[in-house]
Amino acid sequence: MRAADRAHVFHSWSAQGHIDPLPIAGAAGSWFWDHAGNRWLDFSSQLVNVNIGHQHPKLVAGIAEQAARLATVSPAFANDARAEAARLIAEVAPGDLNRVFFTNGGAEANEHAVRMARVHTGRHKVLAAYRSYHGATAGAIALTGEPRRWGSEPGTPGVVRYWGPYPYRSAFHAGSEEEESARALEHLRQTMVMEGPHTIAAVVLETVVGTNGILVPPPGYLEGVRALCDEFGVLLIADEVMAGFGRCGEWFAVDHWGVVPDLITFAKGINSGYVPLGGVVISDAVADTFRDRPYPGGLTYSGHPLACASAVVSMGVFREENILEHVRTLGEKVIGPELRALAERHPSVGDVRGLGVFWALELVRDRETREPLVPFNASGTDAAPMAEFTAACKASGLWPFVHFNRTHVVPPCTITEEEVRYGIALLDRALDVADRHTTAA
Repeated sequence: MRAADRAHVFHSWSAQGHIDPLPIAGAAGSWFWDHAGNRWLDFSSQLVNVNIGHQHPKLVAGIAEQAARLATVSPAFANDARAEAARLIAEVAPGDLNRVFFTNGGAEANEHAVRMARVHTGRHKVLAAYRSYHGATAGAIALTGEPRRWGSEPGTPGVVRYWGPYPYRSAFHAGSEEEESARALEHLRQTMVMEGPHTIAAVVLETVVGTNGILVPPPGYLEGVRALCDEFGVLLIADEVMAGFGRCGEWFAVDHWGVVPDLITFAKGINSGYVPLGGVVISDAVADTFRDRPYPGGLTYSGHPLACASAVVSMGVFREENILEHVRTLGEKVIGPELRALAERHPSVGDVRGLGVFWALELVRDRETREPLVPFNASGTDAAPMAEFTAACKASGLWPFVHFNRTHVVPPCTITEEEVRYGIALLDRALDVADRHTTAA
């Protein structure tokens, strides 16, 4: 397997000659293992997408049943699995977001949301945050603000960058969350004014920024963005590819703040990645644009029956197993308190933030100066402290999700309290490695 992989598989985001992917034999619940029997507690949910855990028997059975009945059909036809998945999603979406356009994943969802916004408004610019990731297709990577976009530039025109809130490393020299929110909103307002509101189709944001830090918006920020969009006739696109479907303890993370976007993009947690699926949830106003005017887009596998059947089963599992309530309880009573206790013990932990099963520890060399444990976008020897920390986690049986100078605690939504505490105990030991690189060492 390893030889065939190295000879023929071209891997994402990698220098092909410098990787040796681990062959995986199986998985169940919150765990996966290799062919030698080594097991890891999945604190990454793979790519923060296995929300109901590995190999959930009901989801596996639902896919098999649909495959036996109707494996595929063109999106031009009506299909019961597709219609039911769309109905269920619209049922839990906020406000008047009543229609769903299905895609194969989150990047395509963001591509189509932007296309809808541009056609609906007749404008071409889209404002996107620097600390963001929206996918790797041409339009989605152009929206992305972090370094993964650099290799694809120059990209799709019309994207304008802005700084979102990040209280721990404020771009606005704010002294409180409230001040951070107010200053970030004023910055966004000035950006919109200088760009010309009549040229802006949409503001796109991750409701809770994912890979780039688990940045929970401070009080008033999302409400303020909604108000600015309303003032200038700009659409609000909420990218919930990572934050949605239970990750933050709600169907959609925006529900925490009572904000209704014009478009919501989703993928990942809708069916835990068992079959590729994403989509855009569309407000009535945007949908009405295409009542008599053809929508200029489509996909061969839009609303694929196997994917939609898995979404229907998955949403049933969320309800039957009270997963949203379970996630809220874990975040408030277990993960949050335990991670804050880690920060008390480890000088390398500069900040703890998150909600639900969506958390980050920001690792630093010096708590006073907040110097990151490794430089921004570090590689090679500069990234060695994080590489050592990551290796310590994996050696102990914990599979982490790391990015830059952060480790994220993003296990499946179905993880048990006992498993969470066990994983955090392993994280506790691995942080001893990070502590060696601090000024307190």
